[in-house]
Amino acid sequence: MAGERILIVDDEPGVRSSLEAILCDEGYDVQSVETGEAGLEALQREAYDAVFLDVWLPGIDGLEALQQLRDVTHDAQVVMISGHATIETAVRATKLGAFDFVEKPLSLDKTLLVLRNALRQRRLERANRHLLQQLARDTEIVGNSAAATHLRRDVEAASAVAAPVLICGAPGSGRETVARRIHAAGRPEAPFVEVPCAALDAAGAEAVLFGDSGEPGRVDLAVGGTLFLEDVDRLARPVQPRLAATLARLPAEPGLRVLSSAGCGETRLEEELQQALDVIRVRVPELRERREDVPAFAERFMGELAREYARIPKRLAPTTLEALKTHDWPGNVRELRNLIERLLLTAEGEVVEASDLPPGLGGARGPAEDLYRDFASLEEGMKAFERHFILRVLNDEEKDVTAAARRLGISPQTLRRRMRGLG
Repeated sequence: MAGERILIVDDEPGVRSSLEAILCDEGYDVQSVETGEAGLEALQREAYDAVFLDVWLPGIDGLEALQQLRDVTHDAQVVMISGHATIETAVRATKLGAFDFVEKPLSLDKTLLVLRNALRQRRLERANRHLLQQLARDTEIVGNSAAATHLRRDVEAASAVAAPVLICGAPGSGRETVARRIHAAGRPEAPFVEVPCAALDAAGAEAVLFGDSGEPGRVDLAVGGTLFLEDVDRLARPVQPRLAATLARLPAEPGLRVLSSAGCGETRLEEELQQALDVIRVRVPELRERREDVPAFAERFMGELAREYARIPKRLAPTTLEALKTHDWPGNVRELRNLIERLLLTAEGEVVEASDLPPGLGGARGPAEDLYRDFASLEEGMKAFERHFILRVLNDEEKDVTAAARRLGISPQTLRRRMRGLG
């Protein structure tokens, strides 16, 4: 990419000038020095994207300079150059971290190709580091309450071993975040493969888990990484024996980490599958059990959503935070995030006041009891409640009608009919 910074370290003036001219013509920002010591000093002062480093130099040679680069904070790709190098020298340079080795006299085409490949590799490595850092932030256990501290300790213990983990908690409490935290702590670069068990009937679960029409299933795709069985307690019962048998037959290498989530009550799993999945158990507390963490969650969500919508984050007034801390949060962390999103988009001004909150949280329309005054009849009130309840369950299930219908105890067809009737 034009404009990237290149450092040339070579004691031959002709090599420096010709290489500098070639790279400048290609649009690179180039600096050259003639000793290894000067090259190390330049890297300590400024940031470079790539370094051409000669093997034979006065003072410390290129290999010694390359070894010392390990102690310098930089992520530049190093390309070694030499007119009389041996295979042993090239091997040693590679072991010390050199990207590639080019021989003198330098070929214009080969030199530019090696440089482009080195810079491409550097961009990929930086992007990968950024993604891993983002993953660490996204999977952080938020809060300093006793419940959050206990959860953090349980997650760290579960992350230290490869045994299956059953993550128990209410919908919306952050079970997937915990699963991703466990995965990120042990296998951040390996695949994380999800299976939404509640949304699949028996035939669908068979196809998703084990493959269909020559396509691999998610169990196979997750080998070497992590398989996350979301809402495994709602997995179709006819599929459970095959899943238990499949997990038992998987080879030890390259390995498969199995994480699953379920409610806090009885899991209703077949005995063999229960034994296969419930080796280590981590319980995720509901938000009302950790009310002191609500401000931390609210701040986190406000920052994330502001970046997502390209808006300036709003500040929550102290009275607003107090109102949020007293709420029961039946939808847990997910409900809080949805509320913060609504406040970011609809609240006027830079500060969210308590009057900006929905009526059920003490907003402008008053306490929740005042809502009953809006309805002229019992039928109207019941319809309003039904609509609100269905919407909340749909939000909890991320708009999955089949999963919402199972949770409501009705068929998907009945749910769709009621949704149409309620507008």
